[in-house]
Amino acid sequence: MRVLIAYASLSGNTRDLARQVRGHCEGQGHAVTWLEAGLHALADAGDPRHDLYLLGSWTDNGGRTPAEMKQFIADLVEAVGRPANVAVFGTGETQWGEQYYCGAVRRIARFFDSSFPRLEIEQMPHGQRDALAIRRWTDQVLATTGSNAHADPARRLA
Repeated sequence: MRVLIAYASLSGNTRDLARQVRGHCEGQGHAVTWLEAGLHALADAGDPRHDLYLLGSWTDNGGRTPAEMKQFIADLVEAVGRPANVAVFGTGETQWGEQYYCGAVRRIARFFDSSFPRLEIEQMPHGQRDALAIRRWTDQVLATTGSNAHADPARRLA
C-alpha cells in the first residue's frame, strides 16, 4: 500500500510521533512517502495519489491548525480532492485547556470527515504506554484501509 505521511512539527514532538508511525507502516511492508509540511511540498511526493494519507500536526494558539499544515492540506485538496482515506495524529498540551488540546488534530479530522480514530499524544511520545497507543492506532488504521490486500505478498504467505 502507498502511504503518505505528512506532518507539521514545532518542537519535534510531532516529528517523533510521525517517525514511530512511519516505522510501523514500513515494518508491515508499506511504501511510505515522508513529508514535513513547510519544508517539503506535496510535489516532492511525485504522484500525490496514495492509498492512505496520515496527517500529523501540533496545535497552534487556541486549538488552531498551524499555517504550514493548512497550506499542505490546501495543496492536497487541489491535487487529489478530499481523499477518503485520511487518518490524523498529533501532539498537544492539556495545560492550555482541554478545549484546545489537540485542536488541530480534531479540526483536520473534521475537515476530511475522517472515519478513522484520532491519535492524540500529550506533549511528546514517551514510555511504553504511548508506544503501545501508537502501535495500536497505526495497526487499526492500516487494517481498516485493507492493508492485507495491499501489503507485501511475501509477508501474507509466510
